[in-house]
Amino acid sequence: MNNKEINMTTTGIFIHDDFLLENKYARELYHNYAKDQPIIDYHNHLPPQEIAEDRIYGNMTRIWINGDHYKWRAMRTMGVDEKFITGDGSDKEKFMYWAKTVPFTMRNPLYHWTHLELARYFDIYDLLNERSAERIYWETSEKLSSPEYSCQNLLRKVNAEVVCTTEDPIDSLEYHQTLANSGFNIKVSTAFRPDKAILISNKGYNAYIDTLGKAADIEINTFHELCDALKSRISFFDQNGCKLCDHGLDRMYYELYTEAEVQSIFLKKRAGQELTNSEASKFQSALLLFLSETYHEYRWVQQFHLGALRNNNARMHSLLGPDTGWDSIGDYPQAQQLSAFLNALERKDKLVKTIIYNLNPSDNEVFASMIGNFNDGSIKGKVQFGSGWWFLDQKDGMTKQLNALSNMGLISCFIGMLTDSRSFLSFPRHEYFRRVLCNLFGDEIQRGELPNDLPWIGKLVQDISYQNAKDYFHF
Repeated sequence: MNNKEINMTTTGIFIHDDFLLENKYARELYHNYAKDQPIIDYHNHLPPQEIAEDRIYGNMTRIWINGDHYKWRAMRTMGVDEKFITGDGSDKEKFMYWAKTVPFTMRNPLYHWTHLELARYFDIYDLLNERSAERIYWETSEKLSSPEYSCQNLLRKVNAEVVCTTEDPIDSLEYHQTLANSGFNIKVSTAFRPDKAILISNKGYNAYIDTLGKAADIEINTFHELCDALKSRISFFDQNGCKLCDHGLDRMYYELYTEAEVQSIFLKKRAGQELTNSEASKFQSALLLFLSETYHEYRWVQQFHLGALRNNNARMHSLLGPDTGWDSIGDYPQAQQLSAFLNALERKDKLVKTIIYNLNPSDNEVFASMIGNFNDGSIKGKVQFGSGWWFLDQKDGMTKQLNALSNMGLISCFIGMLTDSRSFLSFPRHEYFRRVLCNLFGDEIQRGELPNDLPWIGKLVQDISYQNAKDYFHF
C-alpha cells in the first residue's frame, strides 16, 4: 500500500485528483485537456550550473528551503531564529523548523504548494507537520540522494519542455553552452537581465559598469560606449540562443531628455557625483528605449516586471543582502509612464512582443487595459498582461489576473503561467494555475455564463496552458 492509499484510508487525502476542481466541468477540462500538457517555463531563476552539472541535492533543505524567501518570511513570522532559516543550523534542523511552520501557513499559498510538491515529486500525500517531519525528511532525503532525483530528472518528471533562466549581461553563458551541446532533451534558454546597467543610482554602479566593459571588451567612458557594450552582449546572448529579455523595475521610466543631457548625466555618475532623481529618471528612460529598440532589431520578446518595493528592512538587508525576504508590493503610479514608453516605441514601429507583469492588484485593470492600446493586429497577443507573479502567484491573485484580462482583453490569447522561482521543486505551480483556470471556466459553464461546449473550451484551456506560449516564443 503506497502513501496515497494509506492517507486515503485513514484521514482522507488532501491533495487528491480533483483538488480545487469544484464541479464536473472543471474536472473534465483539467483531466482531459490541461493536465498532460507539457510545461514551457519561460521565466525563472534556476541556476544553470546546477542543471548542467546535474546536481544531486541529497536532502530537502538544500533543494527546498535554501534560497526560498517565501518560506523564510513565514518562518520569521512564526518566531523561528535566523540560525534555522539562513544561518548555520543543520539541514535537518532547518527542515524540522519548516515542518513546524507549515500547519500555520493555512490559507497562504505555501500550504498548497508544499503539499502539491510533496505529492508530485515524492508520492507523499501526508500533511507535513511536526509529527510527520522526521519520517518525511528521511524518505525524501533517500530519494534526493539518488540519480533519479537529479536536477535534470526532476525537470523530466514534470514534463518540462523549455525552461528559461535569467542572466546578467556579464554572464559567460558557459553552462547554457554546455547544456546546448549535452544532448539534454529539455531546452534550457536564458533571458537577458540588464537592470544593473539601468539603475544608475544604485550603490556599486560604477564598479558594475567596469565589469560590463570587460565582458564586452569595451572601455566604457561615455553613454554611447555603454550602449555599444550592451549591444555587444545582446549579440552574444542572441548567438547563444537567447530570444528574450527581462527587467525588474519599480515602474516604467519615461522622461523627455536630450542626448547631451544623458551623456552629461553618465559622465557625472562616472566621476562619482550624486545624481538627482530627475537626472536618474532621464538616464534610465534613454537607456531603456535604446535597449528596447535593440530588442526589436533582434526580434526578441521583452518582459517588464513592475511594482516591487525592495529591501525595506535596512538592518536585515545589510546582514543578509538582497532577495532574502525583505521586499513587498509597491504603490507606484504606473499608467502614464508605461503608456508613454510603449507609445514612444510604437511611434517608431519598434515595439516588439511585450509582456508586462503587475505586482499591485489594484493596478490589474490598468495593465489589462493597457495591452489593448498596443495590440496592432500584426501578431496574436503581441502585448501581454503577464501572469500573477511573486505576491500574486496564488489562487486569489491568479483569479484576479485572469478576470481582469478576461474583462479587458482576450483570455484566449494569454500565454499562461511561469514559476519565477529558484527551486527545482516549484513546477507544480503550473498544475496549480491550470486547476484554477479550469475551475474558473467550469464554474461559469455550470452557472450558464458560458456554453457547455467542452471541446471548444478545452481547446482554449490547452492553448492557455501550453500552445500559446509555444507559438509566442518560438523556442
